[in-house]
Amino acid sequence: MIPEIKITHDLRHLFGPARDQGPRPTCLAFAASDTHAGTRPGWDPLSCEFAFWRAQQRGRRPPSSGATLGHMLDAIRLDGQPHEAGWPYLPATPVDVANWTPPAALGPIFGREGHEVVASFATAQAHLASGAPVMLLMMLSPSFFTPAAGGLIVPAPGEAPQPAVRHAVIGVASGQVGGEASILVRNSWGAGWGVDGHAWLTEAFVTPRLFALAILGGDVVAPLYSKAA
Repeated sequence: MIPEIKITHDLRHLFGPARDQGPRPTCLAFAASDTHAGTRPGWDPLSCEFAFWRAQQRGRRPPSSGATLGHMLDAIRLDGQPHEAGWPYLPATPVDVANWTPPAALGPIFGREGHEVVASFATAQAHLASGAPVMLLMMLSPSFFTPAAGGLIVPAPGEAPQPAVRHAVIGVASGQVGGEASILVRNSWGAGWGVDGHAWLTEAFVTPRLFALAILGGDVVAPLYSKAA
């Protein structure tokens, strides 16, 4: 039996269908890109590939590693992103790093302020109540991979966070599940995960696993990208 779900604040209307990062370590690029796109008028996905590329350049990290939150926020703010069509997402991790570069013509570039906030369930709830989606960076555990009916994450008794298994998602709604304060997250594992790519996490699940929280703010003017630069 699925517990009663009461939704208090729901921002799913800001987003289009959940996207799929595939096997690449790009969850933070998807979380940041979709949060960015969700704060713009209408839904027009932004290039995860460009955001990930710039974050990895800034951090001097290879495309086979995940990005850091600081470098990703800097990339969105200082470098911006084109629309997804400007540099479509690559299905496999680039092997020839020297040739992992954007197309010459990307189209318009959009930048946005962003910063870390206190990493707590209450902070996430407060931002959702204000109409702002939030990026949650969490340690995972087995139950996250197989949401139960209704898109509920139900951990087994004694299930503990796995510090080495980290992931980024977007908080897009808040409410109660079976009387417990909960947040609905948008994942980047495609529509087949949870309910259309979304699942509910209770406060008891989130609190011991959450290690960072970030939000995006207002538009900023990003420099026009030049392949020759």
